[in-house]
Amino acid sequence: MNRMDNPVADDPQSDPYDPFPDPVTIQITDVFDLHTIRPREVKLVVEEYLIEARRLGFRQVRIIHGKGIGVQRDMVHAILGRTPFVLAWIDAPPEAGGWGATIVSLAE
Repeated sequence: MNRMDNPVADDPQSDPYDPFPDPVTIQITDVFDLHTIRPREVKLVVEEYLIEARRLGFRQVRIIHGKGIGVQRDMVHAILGRTPFVLAWIDAPPEAGGWGATIVSLAE
């Protein structure tokens, strides 16, 4: 393919390393896996996920943040702590991710 076949190549605002420059819409379910989210986007994405999950009527969701050294887990828990409609959260049971996932209870 040459530049003539790729209109994005002529766009000075395009990022050749980002194949999806526009927002991607994902289906909201009661499980949200953060492994596919860039670390710098986790805060905003989790906040938006919680708002949308509540709007859709979910009363409990599971956020999979991974085990690692706990940075992402701590970030998720900080977000949960300042979200007014989050009633409580706990580590998931072992069969659902253990301390690599968090079960969140949402208010109606």
